[in-house]
Amino acid sequence: MFLHVGNNKNIRERDIIGIFDMDNATVSTVTRKFLSEAQKKNTVESANNEIPKSFVIYREGDKINICFSQLSSAALYGRLS
Repeated sequence: MFLHVGNNKNIRERDIIGIFDMDNATVSTVTRKFLSEAQKKNTVESANNEIPKSFVIYREGDKINICFSQLSSAALYGRLS
């Protein structure tokens, strides 16, 4: 199965590591540093050009990627159920 995160971007469910809310997760300096480092490594992508409400960390082969989504983390989690 796949999780549709918006704008025709689909992620295989078995590759998902976590789904995080932008407002809650980015309060931590550790998370902000993690996202900044991932952006420097070009492992960050956006499902849309809108302001992201959540991000999904997922595995693609041996690489860890991050996808920002305009959908809320609750909506994404609901799609998994």
